[in-house]
Amino acid sequence: MRMLGKTALARVTGGSMSTTRGVLYIHAAPSALCPHIEWGVGGVFGTPVRLDWIPQPAERAAYRTEYAWTGPSGTAARLTSTLKGWQRIRFEATEEASPGVEAHRYAYTPSLGVMHTQIGLHGDVVVPEERIKHAMLMAGLGQQDLVDALNELLGRPWDAELEPFRYAGEGAPVRWLHKVV
Repeated sequence: MRMLGKTALARVTGGSMSTTRGVLYIHAAPSALCPHIEWGVGGVFGTPVRLDWIPQPAERAAYRTEYAWTGPSGTAARLTSTLKGWQRIRFEATEEASPGVEAHRYAYTPSLGVMHTQIGLHGDVVVPEERIKHAMLMAGLGQQDLVDALNELLGRPWDAELEPFRYAGEGAPVRWLHKVV
């Protein structure tokens, strides 16, 4: 797990020391982009980052990696902002809740773009009331089917597209963030 020192953490947070944990999942990236991704992730943390890339069996000539990190609240958003510019990658960035800040999940696919959801205490997607009202309004105006709009708010199109990439194949390392005893 990547841990920031006090100096690097203060630089990234602007002096605030509120920290959280998360995981960056690069589900698929062409080999030519792998060093650029490492450079971008390192830029977010203010220190060079070396990722362990393994072949992605779901896409020819693609690689995948996972990166567990500890850093300031908002790191998953910064990682997403950094990586979304490379349109040939698929990734997810998660961030655990911290005092006064909800958990978050970001997902990116070339065809769908960025999806952001808040995650509740028990791992459920939390959809703000205003987003539900907007979906109902669009459905009432005949501009979007309500079921499709709600599925989009829940992130289902992203899950459907990412699911084949989430499995690394045989021999892939498994990382557990927490062990309950």
